[in-house]
Amino acid sequence: MREKPVFTGVLQVGVVVRNLDEAVKKYEDIYGIGPWAINVLDSSNVNDMTVHGKRQDFAIRVGFAFVGNTQWELIEPLDDKSIYAEFLNEHGEGLHHVAFGVENHDETVGYLGEKGVHIIQSGTSTEGFTFTYLNTREGLYCLSEIYKMGKG
Repeated sequence: MREKPVFTGVLQVGVVVRNLDEAVKKYEDIYGIGPWAINVLDSSNVNDMTVHGKRQDFAIRVGFAFVGNTQWELIEPLDDKSIYAEFLNEHGEGLHHVAFGVENHDETVGYLGEKGVHIIQSGTSTEGFTFTYLNTREGLYCLSEIYKMGKG
């Protein structure tokens, strides 16, 4: 058994949707969740994007809001190149990933890689924020995302 947990907390819940504007409206009108920060992430503001180990640019619209201390992320794929688009095509809308806190991003990637848990998508924002999706479906029954914060 591992001495310390790999994950230090739950930071975010990610949900894939077909239409971000419609989903945000439902979240606000029915559940009172908001306000939402809406962004487009694509090759203009994310570098070194990879999907399944290969260099691949993709584009998404995302909305972020907080439910208590947990960030809620709604993701609308804008093309068919990302793991979000794959999920939408295979499963429809729904829970996609849980983002976890870690003590050290690179050490966690290395440790989990040794355990057979591999990166399935990644990228680094122009501000230096790195996101890494790990294929934890077999052990955790969902994908996991971890972050490496940029400088500043």
